Amino acid sequence: MKKATLFFAAPLAAVAALFLFAAAQVAAKHNTPESLDARTAPVGQINVAESGAATGGVTVAASRGRQSGEAVYERTCAVCHASGIAGAPRTGDREAWRARLAQGMAVLLEHAINGFQGETGVMLPRGGNTALSDAEVEAAVVYMVELSR
Repeated sequence: MKKATLFFAAPLAAVAALFLFAAAQVAAKHNTPESLDARTAPVGQINVAESGAATGGVTVAASRGRQSGEAVYERTCAVCHASGIAGAPRTGDREAWRARLAQGMAVLLEHAINGFQGETGVMLPRGGNTALSDAEVEAAVVYMVELSR
């Protein structure tokens, strides 16, 4: 009976030893200070800079890069402004935008960035997308205004 046990145990021990040897080689290769830094590096960074926007505020933009006004509109604003949800003026509806445009761009930007609740509806801050920078919101507002004049 001992020969049968040895017959099965010896190859099993050899496979285990090879596995442990390979694991040690991988660990030695991948656990260098450089690879550890690379694996634990931040995904992005926050850049804070003074904005030249009409709001005169501070722009906070993730390092992912700034989106165009059209891209922001398509991904965020169109949810409400394409169909008029929550009283949002439909993009391209000149009559619905007339009174809002009369208030001026600074007011439109203030409402788009910080949110607004009026008699006809609600505007969530940044259209509900808190990841957008002030500059991206501004670009989307300019895009919608140009389509709605």
